[in-house]
Amino acid sequence: MTGQEPGAEALPAPEDNRRQVLYWRLLSRLFDPEEQATLESASLAVVEDIGLPAALLDPLASVDSIVQRHPELAAEFDGLMAPPEPEPEPVSESESESGADSGSAGAGDDGRDRAAEVRCAALVSKVLLNVFSTGSGTVTAGQLSRWQSDAGWLERSLGCKPGELRGARAGGIGPELGSIEADLVKRMRLREVLADPGLAARLTPSMSLIEQLLRDKNNLSGVALANAKALIRRFVDEVAEVLRTQVEKATVGALDRSIPPKRVFRNLDLDRTIWKNLTNWSPEEERLYVDRLYYRHTARKTTPQRLIVVVDQSGSMVDSMVNCTILASIFAGLPKVDVHLIAYDTQALDLTPWVHDPFETLLRTNLGGGTDGTVAMALAQPKIAEPRNTVVVWISDFYEWRTEPLFESMAAIHRSGAKFIPVGSVTSSGRGSVNPWFRERFKDLGTPVLSGHIRKLVHELKTFLT
Repeated sequence: MTGQEPGAEALPAPEDNRRQVLYWRLLSRLFDPEEQATLESASLAVVEDIGLPAALLDPLASVDSIVQRHPELAAEFDGLMAPPEPEPEPVSESESESGADSGSAGAGDDGRDRAAEVRCAALVSKVLLNVFSTGSGTVTAGQLSRWQSDAGWLERSLGCKPGELRGARAGGIGPELGSIEADLVKRMRLREVLADPGLAARLTPSMSLIEQLLRDKNNLSGVALANAKALIRRFVDEVAEVLRTQVEKATVGALDRSIPPKRVFRNLDLDRTIWKNLTNWSPEEERLYVDRLYYRHTARKTTPQRLIVVVDQSGSMVDSMVNCTILASIFAGLPKVDVHLIAYDTQALDLTPWVHDPFETLLRTNLGGGTDGTVAMALAQPKIAEPRNTVVVWISDFYEWRTEPLFESMAAIHRSGAKFIPVGSVTSSGRGSVNPWFRERFKDLGTPVLSGHIRKLVHELKTFLT
């Protein structure tokens, strides 16, 4: 007799048991540092039986090292945990009947799917364990580098580019990845690593690492300081390359029709020339006689726009300080844009002389401390010479010591005719907490707090400056 006796419980398929073994081991290793011998031996048997390398179970082996030895696995890691493709269209009744006749083939397909799920579980377990189980104690430069590489493989397995999730701090697992990376950086003996050129070369720049370097820069000297500067410059250049592509599409200045168009061939407006001379068409000769050529205007008005960027450099605004410094330098490189940069905590610093070089600007910042925007306002207000030609971008979480006097001075800037843009954060995703008191008053003033992706700020500035 084939089939199962009535009332008997269905036994789990062998593949289901194997998959459960791998996931139980994953949970065990994540929540208990002690190795469970039974789960380890059972997982090893599963991995070897399905033809995967035993190194997948080695917590010290990075995904990079495994892929180097087994290149064919790279394609399996890519998109491993990405959302599934949309379901195919329903089949017709005739196709359904045909499928029913080949039931044995369907059962075989189901078996192969279950085997593939076991293989997937082994690969998923490796990526998740490497990223989310970081242990305790001191972290070396090599360990940080391996973690960053494994985090990149996690992002690839989710269908993202390496670094994409760690930058997207507004939701998903982005904040968790950023928090883990920050913890690893804090556990490093960073000064000792920086003093060793070999170890320093293994560091991969990240926002967490740059924050630590900027906070500790005054305590570094010699080789350590040189290596720290090299890392900061690498990070600045990488971020600037991304932001520059968002800004360079802007064309600064409207067409100036008071200046006659330059009479050269590349400026010839052929359509307008033909239209204006249609009255000279000769039907007999089938020829158009042109009395006048028309040219396009290309000269642009050159009235400089003044951009004043004020940024809170207190501890909660590190991402914004780094990003807006780079962004200000890019806008400063556009023709006829006069950029001023002010950083503040309880004291204000005019960084305008170095605004074209974000690296030098960041080295002059002093991250941390309290927040008193009135000291920054004292530097910003005298710079507003022509209000209608000025935009003030104020980047802060607006948790201020003297709230009402600061808001009144901001409202005065808005009433003067200058464009005032309050910004809650300038990160790659815009995550940031904004003081509700300021948020409501800015909304009533008609200048709501801009928050979200840095592209929103770029769009606002391009709209004003073009």
